Amino acid sequence: MHSEVWRRVSRYRYFYLMLAPAAVCTLLFSYGPLAGLYMAFVDYRIQLGNFWPSLFKSDFVGLQWFVYFIAGHDFLIVLRNTLVSSVLTLTFGFITPIILAIVLNECRNIPFKKVVQTTSYLPYFVSWVIASNIIVSALSSSGLVNQLLLSLGVIDKGIPFLLDGRNFWMIVALSNTWKDMGYNSIIYLATIASIDSGLFEAAQVDGAGRLRQIWHILLPSVRPTVVIMLILSIGNLLNTGFDQYFMLGNNMTREYSDVIETYAFRYGIQQGLYSYATAVGLFKSVVAFLLVLSANRIAKKVEMSHLF
Repeated sequence: MHSEVWRRVSRYRYFYLMLAPAAVCTLLFSYGPLAGLYMAFVDYRIQLGNFWPSLFKSDFVGLQWFVYFIAGHDFLIVLRNTLVSSVLTLTFGFITPIILAIVLNECRNIPFKKVVQTTSYLPYFVSWVIASNIIVSALSSSGLVNQLLLSLGVIDKGIPFLLDGRNFWMIVALSNTWKDMGYNSIIYLATIASIDSGLFEAAQVDGAGRLRQIWHILLPSVRPTVVIMLILSIGNLLNTGFDQYFMLGNNMTREYSDVIETYAFRYGIQQGLYSYATAVGLFKSVVAFLLVLSANRIAKKVEMSHLF
C-alpha cells in the first residue's frame, strides 16, 4: 500500500511541487490562525507581553464569554439585525442575478448586451468606501433620490433616509444587491451557456415559445447550480459584512445597523475586549456551519443537488 502511494507521488512529483506553495499558504493563513480561537476560552490580557506567551498564560474561563454574549441585553438586537438584513439581502441578492442572467441570455442586441454586462459588473470592483459615499450622496436630503421624488410630486420635502433606522435594513439589502448582482450572474450565464442548444431547437420545432423554453428547459437545467449557490448563501447568512454597516450606519440608526461584525469590532478593537470579540466571532462561525449542514441535508431530502 505504501509503495503504491510513493510510486504515485513520484510519478506526479512535479504536480505536487506546483501544489506545494498553495498548500503552504493555506496552512499558514487559513489553518494556522485557527489556534488563535483559543482566545475565546481565556481571559486574554495584552499586558502580559507577546501574543502567544500571553495567550497561553491567560486564565482559562471556558464558555464564560459565550454565556455573557448570549445572556446580554444586546444579543437579541444584534441577532435580529443580522438575520433580518441577511434574509433581505439573500432574497433580493439571490433572485436578481438569476433574472439578470436569463435576461442577458435572451437579449439579441449584442452591443446593448455587452454594455449592460459591463455596467452591472463594475460595482462589484468598487470598494465599499467609494460605494458607500455614492449611496450616502444619493440618499441625502438633497440627493438624487429625493430630487427624483420631488420632481415626480411624491414628496413635499427631502427625506433623510439614512437617519431613520427603519429604512436601514432595506437600504443595505438593495445596496448589496446592486453591488454584487452583475458579478454573481456570471456563474448562471456560464451554466446557461453549457445547456445543449438542441433542446431549445427541439422545443421550438414542437411549437414552444421562449417563455415555455425558459420554464421547461432553462430553469430545470440551472436548478442544480441554483441549489448549490443557495446552500452557500445560507452558510453566509450571518456574514452580513462589515464595511457597508460600519460606513452606512450611524449613532441614530445603531438600533438597526448594529450587526455581529460591528458589535465584535466595537468591543474587540475599540474597547480592547479581545477574548469577548473572539467568542462572538466564533459563535457566528459555528452557527453558519450548522446552517450549511442543515441546508445541505434539506437539499438531499428533496433529492436536489447538494455539496456533500
